Amino acid sequence: QVQLVESGGGLVQAGGSLRLSCAPSGRTFSTYTMGWFRQAPGKEREFVTAVTGSGINTDYADSVKGRFTISRDNAKNTVHLQMNSLKPEDTAVYYCAARLGTRIVYTTQAYMYWGQGTQVTVFS
Repeated sequence: QVQLVESGGGLVQAGGSLRLSCAPSGRTFSTYTMGWFRQAPGKEREFVTAVTGSGINTDYADSVKGRFTISRDNAKNTVHLQMNSLKPEDTAVYYCAARLGTRIVYTTQAYMYWGQGTQVTVFS
């Protein structure tokens, strides 16, 4: 069982930055691919980014490429999402998710563990 706790959301002006953090429990953190998803009001939850257990492989949704960066520290059991040049359309609840395995998968169904979500609001 893995429990995920997110932090770092908040209110920011367009063009600003936020850093989200996720602290999974468990001793086998490095065996999980970690992802970030987001869900805006009235929309489906969508893939944002993910990183494999080694931290070597990452992928991003086209909408955030060049602006968001995912990273992980397996020694500290943490994964971060650095979000720069934020836009109002980035406003959503952001969820940390974990899946056992070495592949990056883009569907919510593939991730077995989820955090409670953290609100990110970007105003213009």
